[in-house]
Amino acid sequence: MQAAQTAQVQATQTARVQGAPGEPLAAPGGTMAAPGGTMAAAMQLAIALLTAGLDSPELEAWAVDELILADTDGLADFMAGLHVISVVLLTEVHEATGEPSAAILQRLAMLAEHGRGTPSVG
Repeated sequence: MQAAQTAQVQATQTARVQGAPGEPLAAPGGTMAAPGGTMAAAMQLAIALLTAGLDSPELEAWAVDELILADTDGLADFMAGLHVISVVLLTEVHEATGEPSAAILQRLAMLAEHGRGTPSVG
């Protein structure tokens, strides 16, 4: 339970406040983020959601509802953050194992297919 509370506090600290359409997002304290800060915030948001998902499905559901902005800009920021985190993780796995990135991605695709019950082709 302590881990859930810690993840919730971290996720809340990572949350961003939605600005007016077309304006940059502000941190909870109200300071406007620079363009590079927006990407950093998007990456932190993705990490917070992934961390919450490791703890419990309930905390993950809370994080999705509370942290991800429901407008297109918020969702785009979140998707960009997930993409960057995915590239970082792929690079880390490649460096740790020496396995080519393409092979890692192929193995992940097969795991995803197996999880859905879809037969693998090729």
